Amino acid sequence: MTITLAFDVYGTLINTHGLLTQLEEMIGDKAQAFSNTWREKQLEYSFRRGLMKSYLPFSECTRSALEYACKLHQVDMSSDQKSGLLSLYAVLPAFQDTLNGLAALNQDQFRPYAFSNGTEAAVRKLLQHSGTEQYLLDIVSVDSLKTFKPDPAVYDYFLQRSASSKEQSWLISSNPFDVIGALNFGMKAAWVKRSESSLFDDWEVTPTLVVESLERIGDQILKA
Repeated sequence: MTITLAFDVYGTLINTHGLLTQLEEMIGDKAQAFSNTWREKQLEYSFRRGLMKSYLPFSECTRSALEYACKLHQVDMSSDQKSGLLSLYAVLPAFQDTLNGLAALNQDQFRPYAFSNGTEAAVRKLLQHSGTEQYLLDIVSVDSLKTFKPDPAVYDYFLQRSASSKEQSWLISSNPFDVIGALNFGMKAAWVKRSESSLFDDWEVTPTLVVESLERIGDQILKA
């Protein structure tokens, strides 16, 4: 049986804190806290919009979150500086283990897809820039549904697009909310815990599999 893999993009294949060096040059010691706020608010705004049925593309959530981070951390950025950061966000780097993990997947055993809150155009640009697109069969974007993960409709849409079933499909994500969403829907899910300090929400579900990187994700799924 061929296993279908839904790889989350932002935070799993692609490093959403990949602008830390640029932020350090701009705002010094505030950079890490600023980056954390930017990411946290980006996700929060997507959750809110999904619940309110007030959809805007993920890039707009990212832009609004940047504005919030500037206000919270009292960082005075010019419009050009903000535009520059958002342009760089569109070409964030992949994690070091991403390419090796995807390249090692046996195409006879796995059908790997990108599965993202981002629009297809934005995700394709990221994957092409990072060199990861060649290892993925297609991109499944929530933009077609005008909602965001972890809405159950999004996971159902992935199965439709990939012509797969819950029993044959795994979500691969470093985002606990995404893992919980997939498990709640009935898929299997691997949580990518790259840091010892990462925490999984204390809910009524646990990941099907926990891995420290994507280096051996194929082998680990087969063993699970």
